[in-house]
Amino acid sequence: MNIKHVLKYSFKSVYLTMACCLYFLHAQSQPKPQDLTSGLSLDHDNWIYKPGEEAFVSGTVKYKGQTVDQIKIIYEIGPEMLPPIIRDSLMTTDGRFKISAGTMDQSGFLRCVVHMEYGEKKYREVITAAFDPYAIQPTVTLPSDFMSFWEKAIADNRKIPLDPQMTLLKDRSTDEVDIYEISFQNYKPGSRIYGILCVPKAPGRYPAIFNPPGAGIHKIKGYPNMAKEGIITLQIGIHGIPLNMEESEYKKLANTTFKRYRVEGMNDRDTYYFKRVYLGCVRAIDFIYTLPQFDGENIAAMGGSQGGALTLVTTALDSRIKYLAAYAPALSDLTGYIHGRAGGWPHMFKNERFRTPNAIHSLQYYDAVNFAKHIRVPGLYSWGFNDETTPPTTMFSVYNSIGAPKELFIEKIAGHWYSRAQIAKRTSWLQGKLLKKQ
Repeated sequence: MNIKHVLKYSFKSVYLTMACCLYFLHAQSQPKPQDLTSGLSLDHDNWIYKPGEEAFVSGTVKYKGQTVDQIKIIYEIGPEMLPPIIRDSLMTTDGRFKISAGTMDQSGFLRCVVHMEYGEKKYREVITAAFDPYAIQPTVTLPSDFMSFWEKAIADNRKIPLDPQMTLLKDRSTDEVDIYEISFQNYKPGSRIYGILCVPKAPGRYPAIFNPPGAGIHKIKGYPNMAKEGIITLQIGIHGIPLNMEESEYKKLANTTFKRYRVEGMNDRDTYYFKRVYLGCVRAIDFIYTLPQFDGENIAAMGGSQGGALTLVTTALDSRIKYLAAYAPALSDLTGYIHGRAGGWPHMFKNERFRTPNAIHSLQYYDAVNFAKHIRVPGLYSWGFNDETTPPTTMFSVYNSIGAPKELFIEKIAGHWYSRAQIAKRTSWLQGKLLKKQ
């Protein structure tokens, strides 16, 4: 059976055997290179193919930059995030190898994972071919009362006094930027969202960037460098815990209180953990509007991974946001696994026992795809084809659902990390939008 036929079967059946796997990473800087590399490449420079077109993977094995021969290559090929369809091996010739990865008969992503061993160490690399990615459509359903549900939730939440509080962090502030720990009330009386606010010190009124966080429980440091350039920045935490604790306390909370926050209450749209989170993001925009230094008009949302999803959510729910930059958005097309293809982080539907009618219905109200359909402002989007945390199938489901002006910056080699080029692109794009009238 050739790979094309096997892939057709895999989309319909093989996902039923998959075990649950939750990914807790948030996007970070590019990882350090391995000592042993395979130099994986595809025969199309852009890694994009037409359905039915055969893809070839090739490489040259090097150890610390020097070609080495007679290395055993064990490879696995299949649709991203699903069990491999092909498992095989070969020996390199003059350090080189070439593999037929087969094809796909529909839009999606085909991943080749290469395993190698050298000097008693094991190495792993991936490369991912795209098949007609701009034709990928989401699997999640858009509820007819989607926006009315959220409009009511926002209105109810605003009945709770914002009660904004700010504490100047003198030891972190500079001659150019004042840095504050801030908090405001959200979701119910006494429940608060905490954040780090960076404000240019020179008198004046400035544009602002709202930055929701990636996944996990960790300290929030803020973006003083952006503030130094003349943009107010607000970075928040989502868990309602102070930001001045010891690192060990965050680790403890990550393994106890917040260990299952990604799936907590997901069987009911009114009890899912992210309801207070999504509402808290809108309240963060309310907070920015209380600042006398804010120019009252120019505001953008920016985030990656979980923060990328929250960027989409906040922009869709709050028309005051004028621009967004969403990188590797999580919580996207969560139901993909139910339809035999990759689903979004946190991958709850990879486990059959989570696929209850209540959960499937509830999470339609939290899926980033359905928020993307309601975005009406210009956006910059970016991710890599090799991402194993927020799969590219799910991110293209988002991108292809957006009707507003959009720009996509693909860093095809990227996994769940940002390259310097991606960071530079985001910085210049946001500054170009927000500082154009300054």
